[in-house]
Amino acid sequence: MIIGRALAQQLGVILGDPINVVSPLNNTPGPLGLVPKVKRFVVAGLFDSGMYSYDEGLMMMALADAQAFFGLGTRVTGVEVRVQDVYAASTVARQLEATLGFPYKARDWTESQRNLFAALALEKTVYFVVLLLIILVAAFNIIATLIMVVMEKRKDIAVLKSMGATSRSVGRIFIYKGLIIGVVGTLLGTLLGYGGCWLLEHYHFIELPKDVFYVSTLPVKIYPENFVMVAAASIIICLLATIYPARQAAALTPVEVIRYE
Repeated sequence: MIIGRALAQQLGVILGDPINVVSPLNNTPGPLGLVPKVKRFVVAGLFDSGMYSYDEGLMMMALADAQAFFGLGTRVTGVEVRVQDVYAASTVARQLEATLGFPYKARDWTESQRNLFAALALEKTVYFVVLLLIILVAAFNIIATLIMVVMEKRKDIAVLKSMGATSRSVGRIFIYKGLIIGVVGTLLGTLLGYGGCWLLEHYHFIELPKDVFYVSTLPVKIYPENFVMVAAASIIICLLATIYPARQAAALTPVEVIRYE
């Protein structure tokens, strides 16, 4: 039989070594009770699939040998089906169940790795919250910057208003300034993020430990609509952050400012 390289290390065997395989089926009665069926096989090869959980618990043998060992005759316990679109596996599985009927059961890869996908979904939620907090911190920085600008430019604002500038036009100046900061920062961040994802997608230079994850490198799939949504949300938050400083600037009274400054 052929066994995983991780399993071979755990068992301490190499190519050509014999191993005893115990079957939980077809137990034979003995003087001390039921005796499990044991058969000796020879390690004919080692494989490394890149997924540690499979390498440490998977053994492969010829179909005829497996049928004889488990007493299945000419039957099999399962058939593996490969689909062209991996994301359509769940739909194909339900169609197979409807076609074959009871007692046949189809299980797709999303069901067999349910815990992994639940963890990934939770990570996506956490990443969304973290990203939202980062944008909010950036928005507060814009608010603080514009408030400081308003305090520093009180005299200039008073002069503009005394020359005929309206409160709305003064407030619009600070809204445009905050919006420019937000747009430039969002564009730079989006371009850098897209470039980093593109590099990860094509070069896979971030490796993951095999004993923890099912993949050896960090998988990346780029969805342009996600970049558009994040960029739009960032610009909107930055625009909202400019409202308070703009209202503060528009509310300045030129007479009081010029009198004391």
